[in-house]
Amino acid sequence: MNNFADFLDKKLSTPMAKLAEQRHLRAVRDGIIATLPLIIVGSLFIIIGIPPLPQDWAITQFLKANNGVIMLPYRMTMYIMTLYATWGIGYSLAKSYKLDGVTGGVLSAIAFLLTIVPVSVEGMGWMMPMANLGGGGMFVGILVSIFAVEVLRFTTVKNFRIRMPEQVPPSVARSFEALTPTAIVVFIIGSITYYARFDWHAFIGKLIQPLLSATDTLPSVWILVILVTFFWSFGIHGVSIVGSIARPLWLQLIDQNTAAAASGVAGTQLPAIAAEPFFQWFIWIGGSGCTIGLVIALAMFAKSTYGKQLGRTALVPGIFNINEPIIFGAPIVLNPTLIIPFIITPLVTATLSWFAMSLGLVSRVVVTAPWTLPGPIGAFVATGGDWRASVLNIICIVISVVIYYPFVKIFDKKLSLEEQGEQA
Repeated sequence: MNNFADFLDKKLSTPMAKLAEQRHLRAVRDGIIATLPLIIVGSLFIIIGIPPLPQDWAITQFLKANNGVIMLPYRMTMYIMTLYATWGIGYSLAKSYKLDGVTGGVLSAIAFLLTIVPVSVEGMGWMMPMANLGGGGMFVGILVSIFAVEVLRFTTVKNFRIRMPEQVPPSVARSFEALTPTAIVVFIIGSITYYARFDWHAFIGKLIQPLLSATDTLPSVWILVILVTFFWSFGIHGVSIVGSIARPLWLQLIDQNTAAAASGVAGTQLPAIAAEPFFQWFIWIGGSGCTIGLVIALAMFAKSTYGKQLGRTALVPGIFNINEPIIFGAPIVLNPTLIIPFIITPLVTATLSWFAMSLGLVSRVVVTAPWTLPGPIGAFVATGGDWRASVLNIICIVISVVIYYPFVKIFDKKLSLEEQGEQA
């Protein structure tokens, strides 16, 4: 076992840890994560604008009558999330190069805006179409953000910039130093978009469409679940690695659902299933590996002192989807007994939840709810107020307890024998 662990540490753990900290992936991850408060708060307005209340109630009729105004915060957050993300990506990547983060963020934002062609509307002037400012433009935003910061880095390294005397205030000096990379970024991307008439979003959209379609399938969900739990089994933050790659796709899926919901499509008829909230509320209940079942089983059925104390200690964090205490406390890491249900349980809950939604028994996810909400409440919010989602979440919790139970008994028996040996 030790030789196997050493092999995995050298051949898997170390390379994956380095990949997770690769500066461009880290910048993409940090930039997108920075938009989560906007996504969470903005998407909640869908529930307000389309309330899960009886249609004949006066409050429901009032909210529906004022839906256009109520949904404006949603449109100014979710609808233009890529604009915010590009600034965050540029800022993070520039800081990783020890460059000015604000300059990197501004360059990335203008680079992204230059990929969109304004439209002249009579009586209102030039208008910016919002279709590609949301999740649909995320991959374009990522690419041009990286390009913009790399231009900034190139001009800095080659000293190809306007330098001001030391007496000039730093903020003014930075502005003049940014003139050269700004001119390069605006000229190159502007020329490609407006003079070469290259449609960035249509081109990238065609490239990623097969990948996006593949992401919203049950086999894809299985693969992502296996990857996340496999990495966690060896002490590597699986969501950090897999999420850095999958999150742009998840954002596009949730963007499709929110847009459809805002236009009045029923929750069971929304286009996508496997957006990120689907994983959070129907697969990662209690944290990666659906460990809520493990902590409940330990708290209720463990006979050993350590097992029972561990279950009770990890139960409260587990309710709020924090499972590091159980992952490293049991531990699950490199524990052949607990790794098995750690991988199997989320596969079972994922399959059950997928079919429940694909058959129209439960509404699909439409809201990015705060991840620290207890499971049934989070599922209710994420599906736009569908009580059946809460029931499905509870069923998944019960299933997780059942699957973990026999492995907990084996694990607990081992702990009891160790405690008896120490007492003797």
